[in-house]
This record gives sequence, structure tokens and C-alpha cells, in this order.
Amino acid sequence: MEQNNISPGAGVVLIAHPWLSDPNFQRTVIFLCEHQDEGGSFGLVLTRPLDRRLGEFIETLSTSKFLLYSGGPVQPETLHFLHRHGRIVDSAIEVQEGLYWGGDFDLVQALVLAGDAKEETTRFFSGYSGWGPGQLLGEIEEGSWILTRAPAEFILQTSPEELWRSLLKRMGGPFALLANFPTDPRNN
Repeated sequence: MEQNNISPGAGVVLIAHPWLSDPNFQRTVIFLCEHQDEGGSFGLVLTRPLDRRLGEFIETLSTSKFLLYSGGPVQPETLHFLHRHGRIVDSAIEVQEGLYWGGDFDLVQALVLAGDAKEETTRFFSGYSGWGPGQLLGEIEEGSWILTRAPAEFILQTSPEELWRSLLKRMGGPFALLANFPTDPRNN
């Protein structure tokens, strides 16, 4: 299938092709936070909510009901976050207009405790997805990933169960057809 002329980079969304069979990434959507051809890539899976809450991961946030997501199979003991609070969270990196990665966790924690951070503006991840130098480009050339862009609202406010399909439909044309591709074509 023809790609849509988007190159990997911060703010780009990776959509797993329906035939990608790696269980870590099957039918996933990954938000790229960083990409360097020689330095590798870092992203967070947007479509894998865990059966855990943030308060179970961080003791000081024990009252938090935020859902925790699996950001990927690498270092699941680490915590990462995407948010829309970049103007007030020091050291946050704007990865696309209005969507930030990381920053001063004490400030984010204060926003959560004060009720100023909401699930539609902030998402927390256990672990991340990473690729060594040239690895992601190789996977894209093999056809494992479809690249697109989407606004912060769409990324954070579309349910994780619908995000994969919704992004493909949003892209239209042959990509929209993939949205209805069965998980196991043998059962079709």
C-alpha cells in the first residue's frame, strides 16, 4: 500500500498494519515523541490501557483514578506522560502543537492532585516503545507501520479501543478500507 509521504519524527503517529503479528504491537497506535535516524526512536502506545490506575503505580497519587497505559515493552517500571499542560509544566517538550511529553513531574502531580489534570488532557504510561538506529525506518519500509498525524484532541479523547480504526477511517481512501480488516482473516 502506498504511504502518505509522512516521515517519522516527533508528533507522528504510527498505526500498525492489520497484518503486523507481533503481539506487542498488533493493532496498536504509537505516538512518536522522538526520532533520530542515527539515534533511534522513542514512542508511547496509545491503545493499550492496563488494568491498573496511576495511584497503584505512584504512592503519592494513591487517590488518583487515572488509567495507566502500557507505553510499550521497554522498561515497564518507568513512568512517562503526554499532556496538554506545557505552558505550566516546566521542561515539557512540545512534540506537536498543544501536546507535550514529560516535564517536571512534581508539577504534573500537583495538577492531578488539584483535579486540574483530566484524562482527556493527560495520559500516563508504564514503559515505552523503542527502536535502535535505523530499526524503525526498516519496519516502515517493510510495511509494518502506516504514518499519519492527528491533533492532540483526537489522540487523547478517542477511546483506546477505537483509536486504531478511527485513525485509518480518518485517513480515507485505501487506509479506510484497512479499518475493517478482520483480526484473523481465516475467520472471515
